[in-house]
Amino acid sequence: MLQNLLNQLDSVAYIILTVNLFLLIFASQILRLVYSEPDKVPSFSRKIMTFRALNLLIIVVYGYYLFYQSKDEQALGIKLVAVLAIIYLAYLLMHLVHFIIVRQYGKVRTIEGKERETPTHKTRLLSVFSSIFIAIIALIGTIHFLGLNSLLETGGVIGFIGVFLALTSSIWAPDIFHGIIILNSDMLSEGDVVELQDASSSPIIGIVYRTKIFHTVILNKVNNHRIMIRNSRLRDLIIHNLSKFASAKGLREKISFKIGYDSKVSDIECMFSEAYEKAKKDADISFERQYEMELAIDDTGDHAVVWSLYYYTKEVDELISIRQKMIKIVYKTSIEHNISLATPMTYMSIPVNNSPESKNMLQIQENTE
Repeated sequence: MLQNLLNQLDSVAYIILTVNLFLLIFASQILRLVYSEPDKVPSFSRKIMTFRALNLLIIVVYGYYLFYQSKDEQALGIKLVAVLAIIYLAYLLMHLVHFIIVRQYGKVRTIEGKERETPTHKTRLLSVFSSIFIAIIALIGTIHFLGLNSLLETGGVIGFIGVFLALTSSIWAPDIFHGIIILNSDMLSEGDVVELQDASSSPIIGIVYRTKIFHTVILNKVNNHRIMIRNSRLRDLIIHNLSKFASAKGLREKISFKIGYDSKVSDIECMFSEAYEKAKKDADISFERQYEMELAIDDTGDHAVVWSLYYYTKEVDELISIRQKMIKIVYKTSIEHNISLATPMTYMSIPVNNSPESKNMLQIQENTE
């Protein structure tokens, strides 16, 4: 039985089946050559399954075409095999071309302690245009193998695809164009530490992990998880790129404390100076020790004075850790100097007499308490 089946195979069948079996078995290894860090690609397993599914479909359909279809149905079978092969080759070619473009025109950046090639606006544009070109060639090949050679049939298929893209353009087109604008501005590159600010939520500090065609992935530095933001939505946020500091000293950071009016200015200045000296001696705090601290009063509120300690750092990847350690040192030093960092309540003395105004004020105070 097996010998009879093998006798029906010609050289073309052997090549098609062997190539697809090879790609089916080694799909994981092939894709790992395309992606520099496949373990960190969220859809990597899905890509492997897609490649293997297309290979398996080609093998099944071609096998059915060879052994089970009648002569009248063989034309349809070979057309289906050709269409699947075109889709598979186009999908594979898009990934390979993208890999070559990033390898040729991408930038080498250090992200989470590892160097990898990241896309730029040039690679993104080239990838988009190359994918469109490959898709058009695949579409023309598919139409040809399906036998839709007449102008009416071809125009109908292309027209249907055009209408579908036009109706859905509001969903995918803005993210593509905003993604290209983000890369082209060079304001948001992979590996940069950014602070995202929205009017309705607290700021988020994270690392730009990947900028894709439809969305951008941010690695949250506080909670150590990934955040996916649509490119069109990302441009609506206030973005502070902490990696692109304008001074040679580094990023000018500050931490603020609310101290009551009962503390003397000289005592507060002495406390901050001592805390800064302690921070200089701590090797675990990555900041620019060669520059002196800057101490300023940012606000005088009803209950306390807002004192701000300014320092410089170039290790923006460790920004959260630096802030936490600096606050801890200041807090310990404040205890040694008997200076409270708790926001005090304001109590105003009210003169007591028998006038109606004083009685009304006392009554209001009692009601408030």
